[in-house]
Amino acid sequence: MSDLILSINDVSKSYQTSGSEILTVLNSIDLSIAAGDLVGLTAPSGAGKSTLLHICGLLDTCDMGTINFLGQDMQKASDMARTLIRRREIGFVYQFHHLLPEFSALENVVLPQLINGKKPQQASKRAIELLSLVDLENRASHRPSQLSGGEQQRVAFCRAVANEPKLLLADEPTGNLDERTSDTVFEALLSLVEVSGMAALIATHNENLAKKMKRRVKLKSGKLFLD
Repeated sequence: MSDLILSINDVSKSYQTSGSEILTVLNSIDLSIAAGDLVGLTAPSGAGKSTLLHICGLLDTCDMGTINFLGQDMQKASDMARTLIRRREIGFVYQFHHLLPEFSALENVVLPQLINGKKPQQASKRAIELLSLVDLENRASHRPSQLSGGEQQRVAFCRAVANEPKLLLADEPTGNLDERTSDTVFEALLSLVEVSGMAALIATHNENLAKKMKRRVKLKSGKLFLD
């Protein structure tokens, strides 16, 4: 596979329950994602999709297996190296937007770029371009409380891709929206991914949304299957 971004091989993850039993959440998982790949992940509640996303996003470690990101073995990487890769190369979108309430939509998209070392003028230009792509250029000066749920989530998408990550990870990005708004917001996310050429792994319970993605996998009983 050309331009491979992420490759996880034979990855397993278990937790010890309060009753001292071992609960295996992931069992010998294999998954590869290349630049431009749009992969939908579906799973029953509690099946471990958030755990899988956290491992892919270097927020958690696996018990067994290998994780390669841009050709680097993440099992051997230091905490600092993992943190830098997360900040520079991975974008995250969650069910709830987690926008900073005291900042405008524009400022919420600018801030992560400034943290990453981009100059204010460049960061503002990039933020305006992204907000325009999701039809929010006229709402750029509004704070989150002045935006609808769908608008807030679109701002969160822009923030996630502002630093041009190689990989976007989304966990139920439309889970708290009604069906009509969900479709609109999801189309905005797909547009951002396609324009950027990044790889994306998007977890959703919505089968109709999952069908819009180029490739689909299902997590069930700790195993990953082609859907």
